[in-house]
Amino acid sequence: MNFLLSVTPGHSSEILLTLFIMFVSAKIAAEIFERLRQPAVVGEILAGVIIGGSVLGWVEPSDFTTLLAEIGIIFLLFTVGLETKPSAILKVGKIAALVAILGIVLPFGGGYALMLAWGSTNIQAVFIGTALVATSVGITARVLQKLGLLDEPTSRIILGAAVIDDILGLIMLSIVSSSARGAINYYEIVTTTVLAIGFTLFIGSVGAKLMTYLAPRIERLRTGDSFFVFSLVLCLGLSVAAAYIGVAAIIGAFLAGMALAEASEKVKFIHKQTNAVTEFLVPFFLVNIGMQLKLDVFKDTSVIYLAILVTVIALLTKWVGCGLAAMSLGWRRAAQVGVGMSPRGEFCVVVVQIGLALAVIDDALYGVVLFMVVATTLIAPPLLKYLFANEDAAQGDVDENDAGGIVAQGEFCRLG
Repeated sequence: MNFLLSVTPGHSSEILLTLFIMFVSAKIAAEIFERLRQPAVVGEILAGVIIGGSVLGWVEPSDFTTLLAEIGIIFLLFTVGLETKPSAILKVGKIAALVAILGIVLPFGGGYALMLAWGSTNIQAVFIGTALVATSVGITARVLQKLGLLDEPTSRIILGAAVIDDILGLIMLSIVSSSARGAINYYEIVTTTVLAIGFTLFIGSVGAKLMTYLAPRIERLRTGDSFFVFSLVLCLGLSVAAAYIGVAAIIGAFLAGMALAEASEKVKFIHKQTNAVTEFLVPFFLVNIGMQLKLDVFKDTSVIYLAILVTVIALLTKWVGCGLAAMSLGWRRAAQVGVGMSPRGEFCVVVVQIGLALAVIDDALYGVVLFMVVATTLIAPPLLKYLFANEDAAQGDVDENDAGGIVAQGEFCRLG
């Protein structure tokens, strides 16, 4: 029986059925994978593949499912921000910047070289190289959050690097899309760069101090749960501001949470309240990733070979580039950073969608990139769980001086 849905705003019953199928399938798959001692996120993504058009055909990706996914990841990054104090991110700022830079240079170079060797045009190679650069912090954040590891030094490096990663990826996308149109718009690139960097620095530095000042006044408002209501307003407001500036909306949500992280004792209650919303919405983000994969493009074996090669390059270049940048923390923590930066997500899809619109990317290359996105998000979580499994074993690999005084050695045995 085919339950394929074509969701439109007027079909409330179909919308409810879509919610039901996506949510229930995600939670069943999550439960199965948890019982198998595997990250639930892997099961939720695979649930999307199974219920999507390529297998059972129960739910088809649509504007509605995409909207659900975007709202889900916004709230996920907001809750991650609530657990990430600006002072902690600043402590790992130098390493995070180096991780972000090497985590962009190597994937771009690897993807570009592979596509040229495959026989693609120069502009196709540039688009695929650009599609490999940005990390999907939502996947890694979800895994680290479930494992209770967001306060680990390497987690802070990953989160900080992912923010920088997104900004650099945005700049690269502006250059590449301008080139594909025939001329580089330098004004647009400079404007986007200045706004993106300025917005991030302002919220990260001034935002936390401003929220600390405003918190007591907000708590005196007569509206029920006034601070929680304000936090939601801030989350959505900064998400909108980030999107208008050109940065991903999730970066605005993350910065909103981070600005509130040190603002009030009530943050722990906000986090608890937001968690309920997050647990409902995040599965839609993960299921939607799986639903995007179209298996019919892989009838051509050459597309399968290319998809595997692109996935291997995507993983190795992040592991090597980001791992080398964090090597001062010891091999285990370098591996944690490298693997944590390897999942790809929405940025890659945006890049290839622009390529499709400009007739630079065809359906086969689009399928190759989506395969890489799903594969990297499936491979990284089990590896992260393994690498973080024994934190005490990592402490012997770390020399406080080698870490440049970034973090105190005692922080490394938080789980012990």
